[in-house]
Amino acid sequence: MILPSLALLTALAPPVAPASPDPLEVLHAWDAARAAAWAHADVPALRSLYAAGSASGAADVAMLREWRARGVRVEGMSMQVLAARELSATSRRLVLRVTDRLVGAQAVVGGRRVPLPRDEVSRRVVVLVRVAGEWRVGEVRDAG
Repeated sequence: MILPSLALLTALAPPVAPASPDPLEVLHAWDAARAAAWAHADVPALRSLYAAGSASGAADVAMLREWRARGVRVEGMSMQVLAARELSATSRRLVLRVTDRLVGAQAVVGGRRVPLPRDEVSRRVVVLVRVAGEWRVGEVRDAG
């Protein structure tokens, strides 16, 4: 009996669409990387988390620069996701409706830590795009 080669079987098999990523895992990983950039006052690291031309990214980077210019770092940032719903997902683009708030953040000046007020709950639509294998935020808009 002659068995077909693996190359032949692969060539005859229908193409398999790449699985969509778990949107909540992508969001949590992105939030953790953002928190690390803020904790280290690392403007280039923060900028790299956003797609080129992202207005949301420009605003976040500008805010980090202001805090850094005053000698303040922000540690312990954690996004508490209260609800998340996938609006659309592909292997290269995720659109999520997210209800969240910032918790646990502390301003650090010198060796002094000052807890920041708890953030209000926000509802946003977050668009993440895959650029060079990395998930970046392209847009964040208010979802009311």
